[in-house]
Amino acid sequence: MINIDKAKMAFKEYLKAYNVSDDKIKLKIIHTYGVVDATNYITSKLKLDEESCNLAKIIAILHDIGGFEQLKRYNDYHDSAEFNHGTFGCKVLFEEGLIRDFIEEDKYDYIIKKAIENHNKYKIEDGLDEKTELFAKIIRDADKLDNFRVKKVESMETLLNISEEQIGEEEISKEVYDEFLEHKLVDRKKCKNEIDEWISYMAFIYDLNFWPSYLFIKENDYVNSNFNRIFYTNIDTKEKIKILKADANRFIFEKLEENEKELN
Repeated sequence: MINIDKAKMAFKEYLKAYNVSDDKIKLKIIHTYGVVDATNYITSKLKLDEESCNLAKIIAILHDIGGFEQLKRYNDYHDSAEFNHGTFGCKVLFEEGLIRDFIEEDKYDYIIKKAIENHNKYKIEDGLDEKTELFAKIIRDADKLDNFRVKKVESMETLLNISEEQIGEEEISKEVYDEFLEHKLVDRKKCKNEIDEWISYMAFIYDLNFWPSYLFIKENDYVNSNFNRIFYTNIDTKEKIKILKADANRFIFEKLEENEKELN
């Protein structure tokens, strides 16, 4: 039996090793609970059984467990060859045994590990069984959904170490612009500046797996609110943003139309 309250208490205990008053740590904590909420939204809409819903919530609580150490060491959210927060989280949980503080039974260990390992990859690894892939997809969607909330409410200084005014002056690179219009998840290695990074976040909509995720984006109007957040003083960027925003809204509309039966 999965005990969500036990997992939440273990999470609070884990956080004692970190400076919870730091803005970036605070953001990560709030994000974790936001991902739990987004997970609950997805699993309830998909009508999964109670045990599956709770397993998905456990994964949500644990998905960024390695991100706190990343911030402590580097004061940065970005993964690198030296430190990947998904990989590090699995090391702490499964090599050092922390997982047993969160869930007593080990029958779900493989699913939890693979879901965390894959939540921040460019794409899910091949060869996963159907059930494991389901939970990997759920956490990837829930993580992206709360990321839209984060991008709407947090300061640019916290997110990208730069002001909104500075981002509005930058020009979107052709490669990132083209990938967005091709409905691809933008490879962050191709980002040349902060406006490219911002566009890469908006492109998360092209890597969602479930119809409730598209509905969540629409209900919260995240496409418009996030694109409109910045005052674009770069004329070329301003024109491109209009095109990207219209294309993204059209994509969401079409995805929901495809799933009209589930919506009614």
